[in-house]
Amino acid sequence: MSQAWTVRDREGNLLPCFTAASRLEVERRVVPTHYDAFRLHVSSSYREIFARDVARVLAHKDWQVVRIRGKPPRRPARANRSQRELTLN
Repeated sequence: MSQAWTVRDREGNLLPCFTAASRLEVERRVVPTHYDAFRLHVSSSYREIFARDVARVLAHKDWQVVRIRGKPPRRPARANRSQRELTLN
């Protein structure tokens, strides 16, 4: 069974708008500032700044990043041109 990550608020509710396949993706959605995924993997100082920012936001909102069972939500696939033409006819 697949696992996904999301945010749990102070009342125990899961916030589906933050659900993603990895913890890092969820944390990147939580912080208001954009953090580059590549730099997070290669730079320890960049990761430290990011971790402090994530911790500050989670503490302020009293949230937790938690693992959940099940598949992460799929984004709808874009229809190719022939499918769009069939839908229009």
